[in-house]
Amino acid sequence: MAVLRPATTDIDLQTAAQFGEAVRRIHDEIRQVIVGQEEVVDELLTALFARGHCLLVGVPGLAKTLLVNSVARVLDLSFKRIQFTPDLMPSDIIGTDIIQEDPDTGRRRFVFVKGPVFANIVLSDEINRAPPKTQSALLEAMQEYKVTASGTDYRLPLPFFVLATQNPIEQEGTYPLPEAQLDRFMFNILVDYPSQQEEKDIVKLTTSAYAPELRKVMSAEEIMRLQDLVRRVPAPDHVVDYAVALTRATRPKESTAPDFIKEYVTWGAGPRAAQFLIIGGKARALMRGRYFVSCKDVQSVALPVFRHRLVLNFAAEAEGIQPDDIVRRLLQAVPTPAE
Repeated sequence: MAVLRPATTDIDLQTAAQFGEAVRRIHDEIRQVIVGQEEVVDELLTALFARGHCLLVGVPGLAKTLLVNSVARVLDLSFKRIQFTPDLMPSDIIGTDIIQEDPDTGRRRFVFVKGPVFANIVLSDEINRAPPKTQSALLEAMQEYKVTASGTDYRLPLPFFVLATQNPIEQEGTYPLPEAQLDRFMFNILVDYPSQQEEKDIVKLTTSAYAPELRKVMSAEEIMRLQDLVRRVPAPDHVVDYAVALTRATRPKESTAPDFIKEYVTWGAGPRAAQFLIIGGKARALMRGRYFVSCKDVQSVALPVFRHRLVLNFAAEAEGIQPDDIVRRLLQAVPTPAE
């Protein structure tokens, strides 16, 4: 049976070209506040337009909150920040029912008061500091775009985008995210230290009286239309085959897995990784004004897709091998199809 693909229209091609220009304007606006971190901004926008969620990993003081807040302002989206702590309860995230008296009838009734999860962009700060019960309160929201309280479903505002941060240094008193929850995040984005020149520019910018005014580049409605367009970008069979081959090659029990995978990896990535490689590649292509996805687009999102889905063994830890090292070797080991 033939697989039917959505036809490319002149409107789609025109929108793709305009999309690339809009992304450039988004970067220009964010540069007024954030120095450097171009790749981080690019990966964050890729996940947003692909309807994915992100895990931001970096030491404190690298402007992760400022970055997310700036993106929300430029895209004209509502933004809420939740500081995860050991005593945080699920109701502190999704909301709770309270008793309220009707001034006309005098009768009392339960009224649902929405929690901070009811925003377009939700920043879950230091998510691994809260217990698993509280962490799991985000799972339904991330997957179903709704929350349930007292048996009633409440839809979340669209677009809905969760960014969770983790501090890679302090692990005392934390609750590591289980693999099933990590897999819900499309990207794991590493936020690294700035260069010497960037750090100098940061100091000069943040200690002056300069207060930039960020202009809105898109609206929520435009973002949702572009998210739909991302899904319609055609993916050739050889690109899909490449994404599947990369994913299957991460599993040490697969016959196609390279020797270094069998030596250093305990568990590889699941099918969701291949899905995110393709949808991330589509978003990446569209952000560059192209209405087609290539193997290079898949390669460009491989690091943030795979780095939190590979469970390395003791041999890798003993030799100081990181997931990024494995992914880079994997991209060299798996043959790239001819475009």
